[in-house]
Amino acid sequence: MVTMVDIDLDTMRTSAARTCSMLKTLSNPDRLLLLCQISQGESCVSDLEDALDIHQPTLSQQLGVLRDEGLVDTRRDGKFIYYSIASKQALAVMQVLYEQFCEVKPKRAKG
Repeated sequence: MVTMVDIDLDTMRTSAARTCSMLKTLSNPDRLLLLCQISQGESCVSDLEDALDIHQPTLSQQLGVLRDEGLVDTRRDGKFIYYSIASKQALAVMQVLYEQFCEVKPKRAKG
């Protein structure tokens, strides 16, 4: 039987609160789609709009939430703003979500 020794309850509570905040942010379909697309590589707003069919002002609003939550970083190049993943934890969660819900798995042969 495994027992937990020296559990720092304050640290666990802080981690749980951060985790809940990230999961709440991920629970919006538009934000989840945006993170999925951005996790494939840096993307500018117009590319995200074209790829995901999410239009202004929803696109800007949801990107703002992701930025405010620290899940994405921005880079300006002239008049374009590029988004990239800023959170290694969010990227890891996105990978698990992809494996569980999006990855195409081969069908088993019958018989």
